[in-house]
Amino acid sequence: MSAFRKLFIAVTLLFIILAVFLNIALIKQKNSPAGLYRVEAKRLADDIEEKGSYDLTEYPHLTGVFTEDDGDIYTSDNNYLIIKAGGRLYRVEYTISDYRSGFLLINGTLAVLLVIMLILFRYIRRNIIVPFGRLNDVPQELARGNLAVPIPEEKSRFFGKFTWGVNMLRESIEENRTKEISMQRDKKLLLLSLSHDIKTPLSAIKLNAKALARGLYKDEEKQREAAESINARADEIESFVSRITKASSEDFMDFEVHMGEGFLSVILSRIYDRYAPQLNISHTEFVINEYEDCILSCDSDRLAECLQNLIENAIKYGDGKRIEICFDTMDGCKLITVKNTGCTLEAKELPQIFESFHRGSNADKAKGSGLGLFICRRLMTLMGGEVYADIKDECFLVTLVVRLA
Repeated sequence: MSAFRKLFIAVTLLFIILAVFLNIALIKQKNSPAGLYRVEAKRLADDIEEKGSYDLTEYPHLTGVFTEDDGDIYTSDNNYLIIKAGGRLYRVEYTISDYRSGFLLINGTLAVLLVIMLILFRYIRRNIIVPFGRLNDVPQELARGNLAVPIPEEKSRFFGKFTWGVNMLRESIEENRTKEISMQRDKKLLLLSLSHDIKTPLSAIKLNAKALARGLYKDEEKQREAAESINARADEIESFVSRITKASSEDFMDFEVHMGEGFLSVILSRIYDRYAPQLNISHTEFVINEYEDCILSCDSDRLAECLQNLIENAIKYGDGKRIEICFDTMDGCKLITVKNTGCTLEAKELPQIFESFHRGSNADKAKGSGLGLFICRRLMTLMGGEVYADIKDECFLVTLVVRLA
């Protein structure tokens, strides 16, 4: 707000200074002895000298020419000057520009511009600066986890959609937090329950194992029964372990996909506009190969998100020399491949790279969560497509298979 106030004061002062300079220039012009009427009077004298006559219509600033025959040559209510031509004196009357009208016109225009400028500044302050000031602390509060921070409703067309989007973001964060807490609670209860259930078969295994080790079962039939009991209890424990593994590997993220149709060119334009300036600064060659535009059956926003994840990975794990997007068409699908140079991932790791939280051997020096390719796979599956990776000529390639509409 203070910066806007300083800008307003600076612009107003500059406007006033400009108005003062213009008025000073007009005053100097008014007081200047030079004028067109003097030039025309000199031409008139030349015509009289040469021709002995003159045509007053050729001199728009001269209103009359008088001699001594017309009376007192030095008496007139109009502006005049005395010239000498052909041995006689002439009184030449003239008009000068109406500087008052010029003053009024210029100052009137400046006044109108000043009013427009004040109205514009007031409009900007009321509809942009003040609403933005009310929203200034909201992102920080959300980042701190304060989801109860009040977000004022704005009807302004500049911030109405923005505040609506921030409210949606807050609701989404709150919903995800609730789901996460519920999921953590359910998993904790499951683990506690399974750990308790495991104790019973484990105790039976230990008892039978001790009995066999001490030779308490002399009868071969008893020994066989004890061994079968150990095997059955081991199966129970294996079942419990499978349940724990399944619970741990269940999807922990919800993905919402709205299927529709989208032009490939529109999606690629979004990607290029986002990454071309960044890669240009880092001197990374960013190439989108030639392609034939087509309509894809997908969620355009989610497909763009997949491409963003792939390019982010290419930036993090490539050598920064070249990132390329290639295209192919096969069996009613569009194949979009993101390729980067400088791959250091081992081929044997390819089957695991789409798993959640998996990070390859080349990720030691790069920050990340190991979720980028996992999210790509989940989204492509929900959109009825596929994703796969390959390594060729020390380049890492990830291909999105998207159905054509």
